[in-house]
Amino acid sequence: MIKAKARAVDGPNQSFRLAEIKRRDLDLHDVLIEIKYAGICHSDIHTAHGDWGEVNYPLVPGHEIAGIVTDIGPEVTKYKIGDRVGVGCMVDSCGKCENCLKGEEQYCLKGNVLTYAGVDKYGEPTQGGYSTHIVVTEGFVVKIPDNIELDEAAPLLCAGITTYSPLRHWGAAPGKKVAVVGLGGLGHMAVKLAHAMGAEVTVLSQTLKKKEDGLKLGANHYYATSDPETFKKLAGSFDLIVNTVSAKIDISAYLSLLALDGTLVNVGAPAEPLPVNIFALSGQRRSFAASQIGGIRETQEMLDFCAEHHIVPEIEIISANQIDEAWERVLASDVRYRFVIDVSTI
Repeated sequence: MIKAKARAVDGPNQSFRLAEIKRRDLDLHDVLIEIKYAGICHSDIHTAHGDWGEVNYPLVPGHEIAGIVTDIGPEVTKYKIGDRVGVGCMVDSCGKCENCLKGEEQYCLKGNVLTYAGVDKYGEPTQGGYSTHIVVTEGFVVKIPDNIELDEAAPLLCAGITTYSPLRHWGAAPGKKVAVVGLGGLGHMAVKLAHAMGAEVTVLSQTLKKKEDGLKLGANHYYATSDPETFKKLAGSFDLIVNTVSAKIDISAYLSLLALDGTLVNVGAPAEPLPVNIFALSGQRRSFAASQIGGIRETQEMLDFCAEHHIVPEIEIISANQIDEAWERVLASDVRYRFVIDVSTI
């Protein structure tokens, strides 16, 4: 077994502590990664707090992982020692079902293996990227392009692909009007990506306090949803709305902003249900959908797209001793726009 240092929590309201975890010895197709940076995602907080169901503690979160390959299994062909690589929200799947064969491993019919809070094919609980090392089968590792720094790459492995996938699937492109609800870790990436895809981009945020940021990131327009006039003015405007917030909102009100055959896609995952008035959908043949990350092939496509268009997240580097404080700031929406842990400080 390979020993790694990590930061773990022992319960839903516990502070982080230094821990030692074991990583499996390399199997035939495994890659050992020395983690350099790990992004902090709101999903880490939801999971650790038990918002989405029961959790087995101790828990090491983290599914925005960037690092260097330091060892490989005897049959690995995709990577070599020294490669710059990343790992996202999943580390395995059945590989045989219809969805996996389509390259949509995130929708594996037998259930993919989550990077943390999951159970791997060896029956062991998975632990995430708030740690110094991780072992992952090569098929779930992606290559980080040379012109993207490792600290900037980390959030792309969740925030990047979570927004890139629905934008691609629902056709963000020149001539399309796209709205992004929320300008946080996910939202700011959605704005950058939709702008690079050529869409006309509008930010819908509760207030105008981040308007200057939003316009600099690539938005064409910025509106405050706390102003009732916004919903009157923008009624029937958008081809696609990407909702990035992880809190309960009035979905029916936002559906009214869609044009004929428009789609509202939820990528934020609030713990509470989101009720919908059916007439908000039927009036203009609108759709309400949701999306989860992307497959490994699409994740690599996203990284290459970001490299080509010089797209990286706005980040704040923190030490491992600042994780608790960073989580509190995420909950208070006090980050612009993604915390990234310098793993050398663990």
